Amino acid sequence: MNKILIFIAMSLIVFACKDKAQEETTTQAEEEKKPEGEWIALFDGVNAEGWRGFNQEGGLPEGWQVVDSTLMSLGKGGDIGGDIVYAADTFAEFELSLEWKLSAQGNSGIFYHVVEGPEIESPYFVAPEYQIIDQLNFPQKLEPWQSIGADYAMYDPIYKESELKPIGEWNTSVIRFTKDKVTYVLNGNITVEFVPWSEDWEKRKAEGKWKDFPMYGTAKSGFIGLQDHGSPIWFRDIRIKKL
Repeated sequence: MNKILIFIAMSLIVFACKDKAQEETTTQAEEEKKPEGEWIALFDGVNAEGWRGFNQEGGLPEGWQVVDSTLMSLGKGGDIGGDIVYAADTFAEFELSLEWKLSAQGNSGIFYHVVEGPEIESPYFVAPEYQIIDQLNFPQKLEPWQSIGADYAMYDPIYKESELKPIGEWNTSVIRFTKDKVTYVLNGNITVEFVPWSEDWEKRKAEGKWKDFPMYGTAKSGFIGLQDHGSPIWFRDIRIKKL
């Protein structure tokens, strides 16, 4: 009788373990199938709600306007000053998509993980930048890390000059950021991929332009920013989803 009871008890334990394992597998599969966040419009083409000058209060600075359903920089900024941030929310892991067009010889960029403070004079002191530039007509010689689609001063882009759109035409850029991989896309083509905060990333930071900027790239979350580097640029269809 005892042997029968022991056999029944052991069987119940085995079935319980199987059920638990199956439940854990199902839960894991459900987690993996969870949809990504919904797209959030950062600019609706009508007003610039949520946007303001970097390290400033209020709405857009005078160098930016909403013109013909676009968010337009008038080109009044420079190396320091003139940049804007979307300050209504912060983003850690995300996918950002937007359209832009440049003026001739124009220069701009898209920042993410932007943080502010009196000791931070410009977003680029702390924030990674997707480089936007008139690659074919820029008056100065560009280094590879300054080229269009680069992770500015960190990772050189892959692109073909023959595939670049003429000035005045709309381009589409995508930044997909996770702790495991970052991908930059220009008009459907991947220009850069890297692993943030990896040994390679740290080495590039320590040996390059950012060696004297200790806060560069250290933020794990922050604002989205747009650069006014002294030339007109237009943005539209700015949207993001949290990952």
